[in-house]
Amino acid sequence: MKTVYLAGGCFWGTQKYFDQFKGVVSTTVGYANGKTADPTYEQVCREGTDHAETVKIEFDESVITLSVLLERYFLAVDPLSVNKQGGDVGRQYRTGIYYTDEALMGEIEAAVKREEEKVGSPLAVEVRPLENFYPAEEYHQKYLDKNPGGYCHIPYSLLHIGE
Repeated sequence: MKTVYLAGGCFWGTQKYFDQFKGVVSTTVGYANGKTADPTYEQVCREGTDHAETVKIEFDESVITLSVLLERYFLAVDPLSVNKQGGDVGRQYRTGIYYTDEALMGEIEAAVKREEEKVGSPLAVEVRPLENFYPAEEYHQKYLDKNPGGYCHIPYSLLHIGE
């Protein structure tokens, strides 16, 4: 098992998007790389904790590689947008690739380079070690499964490409 943390705007849609892919074993939405220990959603939204809404993705590398996950990540985000994805605006909606295993850096750097070449510009996606990750409140976990038709910044057509 490998783990990567991806910030791609509102974590509801990002989680739903990655849950569809074979080889993704588990996902958890939460708050990453901020200044406040164990923040609440309200704190992240209103108190400048500097957390990014992030999805912890555990995956079976024999089924889906990090390179493929990152290729799919770039399909679902605007990699040039700063602190905004879809209708969501604010620092918590920034894009980021966070890791705890330095061995993943080669694949991450290669994926970022491919995307930069594709879009012809440096990306606004943070690539950093994970400093902290706090799971979000239970009502946020698998939110779009519990609330079909709930808000999602990711196009509906992308939420079903893995089926």
